[in-house]
Amino acid sequence: MKKIELTDIEGFRIGQAKDSHAKTGCTVMICEKGAKGGVDVRGGSPGTRETDLLRSENLVEEVHAVFLSGGSAYGLDVGTGVMQYLEEHNIGFDVQVARVPIVPGAILFDLHTGESGIRPDRKMGYQACTNAFSHVPFKEGTEGAGAGATVGKVLGPDHAMKGGLGSYAVQAGNLKIGAVVAVNSFGDVIDPETGQIVAGVQKEGRFLGTENVLIQSIEKTDTNRFSGNTTIGSVITNAKLTKPQANKIAALAHDGLARTIRPSHTFVDGDTLFTLTTNEVEVDLNGLSSLAAHVVEQAVLRAIQGAQAINDS
Repeated sequence: MKKIELTDIEGFRIGQAKDSHAKTGCTVMICEKGAKGGVDVRGGSPGTRETDLLRSENLVEEVHAVFLSGGSAYGLDVGTGVMQYLEEHNIGFDVQVARVPIVPGAILFDLHTGESGIRPDRKMGYQACTNAFSHVPFKEGTEGAGAGATVGKVLGPDHAMKGGLGSYAVQAGNLKIGAVVAVNSFGDVIDPETGQIVAGVQKEGRFLGTENVLIQSIEKTDTNRFSGNTTIGSVITNAKLTKPQANKIAALAHDGLARTIRPSHTFVDGDTLFTLTTNEVEVDLNGLSSLAAHVVEQAVLRAIQGAQAINDS
C-alpha cells in the first residue's frame, strides 16, 4: 500500500468555493460518467439532500456528483447550482426529454463562525463545479466545506477550536481509495495512535475533554444547547461494488470517525458519509472496508493539521 494524492483517483473532479469573509464554503465531487453511490447517516441532527435515492432498494444506481457544504440547511441550495452546471454540460440521468443530474449532498452548521447571513448557495455550488473543471488545485484546511468548521463545542464557540477539510488516499495494487472529510464535530479530535486530544474543547490552553464535561453535567437536560456541529464526507474509489455494497462501505467508513472523534454520532451531530466508486477493480470487501475506515481516519487528522486559528481568514 502506498499513499497517493486524492486527485490520482481517476474519474473524479473535485472543486471548491468559499467566502473568506463569511467563513463558509462548499466542496463538490463530480463523476461525469456516473458513480455507483452509497450513504450512511449516523448523526442525530442531519441535513441532507437526495439520500433516500441511494437506499439499496431504490431505482437509481449512479450519481453524478456529491456536495459537502457549510451554511446549515441553507447550504442545501448548493445542490441546485451543481445541477445547473451539470445540466449545461449534458451530464445526468437520461430521461429522454432531459438529462437529470443526480446530486446528493450534506451540510454542516457553521453560521456562528463568520457572517451568519452569508451562506453557500446556488452560485457557490456552480462556482465549485467551474473550479473543478478548470483544474483549480484542491486545498485542505480552512477551505471549501471546512472553511467555517470548528470542533469541541460542548461549552460553546468561545472554548472551541478550528476544524477544517481534510483528505487522504492510498493505492493497493490496482485499487485506489480516498476520503474527503469536513470536520465540524461536537466532540474532540483524537489521534488514535497516541490517544491524545489534538483539537477540542479547551480553556486557558488546556484540553478539558468533551466526554469529561458531559459526564460532569449529566443531569442537564437541554441537549439542543449544543447545536452547531456535524462531520460530513465521502469515500471515493475505483472498487467494483453493487449499490448495497456501496452503502455498506459508507457505513463501515464511519469507523474512521469513531476512532478520531470522541464522542461521535451524537444527538447534535449530523455525521454523514457517502461512497462513490467508478466501479472498476474487483477487491476483497473486508479489506476495502478496512481501507475506507483508514482513509477517513487520516482525512480527519489532516483536516485539523491544516486548519487555521478561528479568527484567521
